[in-house]
Amino acid sequence: MEKRTPVFYFAPFVSSTMRVEPAWIDYNGHMNMAYYHVLFDRAVEEGFSLVGLGHDYLEKRKASFFAAEVHTVYKRELKMNDRVRVTLQLVDFDEKRIHYYMEIRHATEGWVAATMEGLSLHVDMETRKVCPFPDDVAANLAVMKTTHSRLSKPSALGRSVGIPSKTETGFLASSTRH
Repeated sequence: MEKRTPVFYFAPFVSSTMRVEPAWIDYNGHMNMAYYHVLFDRAVEEGFSLVGLGHDYLEKRKASFFAAEVHTVYKRELKMNDRVRVTLQLVDFDEKRIHYYMEIRHATEGWVAATMEGLSLHVDMETRKVCPFPDDVAANLAVMKTTHSRLSKPSALGRSVGIPSKTETGFLASSTRH
């Protein structure tokens, strides 16, 4: 019988440092909104590969996970060559879905540039249909969730799109402080 190594997760998961690329800068002189999602996507891949959902999972088990819904809030501008790290907190999961929260943070100053709440679906790549996680991945997700449940629940979870009240702030209000 093979002995299983216990899995350990930091809470939250923190990505490797990434740099804002020159090609990502738009005519406004800051990073175009699409590239925030590139950073989030790279961190999702990095973070969830720890539970067994990386590129090799696709190759060996013919399954993956797809984004089903995302909600992004842009808080501060990122400019060329800014270095960032992305935090990922597993909020919840069930047999076929993972719910997570992420923040792009300036790597040296620590301020939050953007947040993203996401829901992804586990997919059988041969049938292209949603299917349950295998037992080993579900077990790893359970350990990650237990570790991440010690974190406070992000206040932005479940936020809806709309014109904020006068007491809320967003990108436009906070960008003048950059």
